[in-house]
Amino acid sequence: MSETTQAYESDTLPGRTVDTVVIGGGAAGLNGALMLARSRRSVVVIDSGTPRNAPAAAMHGFIVLDGTPPSEILKRGRQQVRQYGGRIVFGEVASAAPAAPSPQGDPRFAIGLADGRALTARRVLVATGLRDVLPEVPGLAKHWGRGVVHCPYCHGWEVRDEPIGILATGPASVHHALLFRQLSSDLVYFTRGAGLDADTRARFAARGIRVLDTPVREVVDDQDGAIAGVRLTDGTIVERRVLAVAPQLQARTEGLEGLKLPMEDLPDAMGRRFASATAGATEIAGVWVAGNATDLTAQIGASAAAGALAGSHINAALATADTAAALAAVQAKTN
Repeated sequence: MSETTQAYESDTLPGRTVDTVVIGGGAAGLNGALMLARSRRSVVVIDSGTPRNAPAAAMHGFIVLDGTPPSEILKRGRQQVRQYGGRIVFGEVASAAPAAPSPQGDPRFAIGLADGRALTARRVLVATGLRDVLPEVPGLAKHWGRGVVHCPYCHGWEVRDEPIGILATGPASVHHALLFRQLSSDLVYFTRGAGLDADTRARFAARGIRVLDTPVREVVDDQDGAIAGVRLTDGTIVERRVLAVAPQLQARTEGLEGLKLPMEDLPDAMGRRFASATAGATEIAGVWVAGNATDLTAQIGASAAAGALAGSHINAALATADTAAALAAVQAKTN
């Protein structure tokens, strides 16, 4: 998927070591930064301005904010982090790696940006999100986030009762079809070479889901540029107004190779994510991960909550390190 860059006014990088650098300015990153800034921690969010939900007109499924444009949510989030002293820096991380620790052994990390700027942080919160990888069907990608949808909870109500086509991408597409059947009685399942067993076909038939095994050639537009249907390899055009696709989900890892964070694959080739434990802690001391970078199916509410939890745990770790350093300083004076 191509990414849409949303530029905005950027803060300057501090010239000193900060408590935490947050890589990624989405819901998880901003909420993690908010928790840290409210705890009077120096925090810098590095944001490339390429949110996953940029093509969507509105965000859904999060109480109070339901129906709000994603760009507006991010704008408010940046304002709120800044009001507590946090900094939001527009930029792209080119490198991130452990640096020499403090004399007391407290971790340090060196972060380099693509434009040559750099900073050092005591802790890192990775909240880079993910990238949706769509099947290579001509005409599909340009409708992403509008006529082409993936989440029945994010977009389902808006496409209710429309003629929907499910473009199979793997085993998860079967469940996908059953979820979208709740929203429309007019469903066509395009197998795209993925075999369906007799039991699945029987369940689809019972729900009135039509199955087409003829390969898909391309997505066809109407005169207004919206989806008109799907052209099959035999020339047949199956009229559809909406296409639902379960994309492969890939955590954004660019520039983070130096951290050597462990990764893991999801079942059924659904995607690849950063491995994490409680509150987003990773095997690399001093590095946490939150949001879609580790929980590939989390909606905005869950991502924001994960960022808040990770932020609170980072603050607790810093408090422990600060206390150890203070005690060491006192003992050094008395010895």
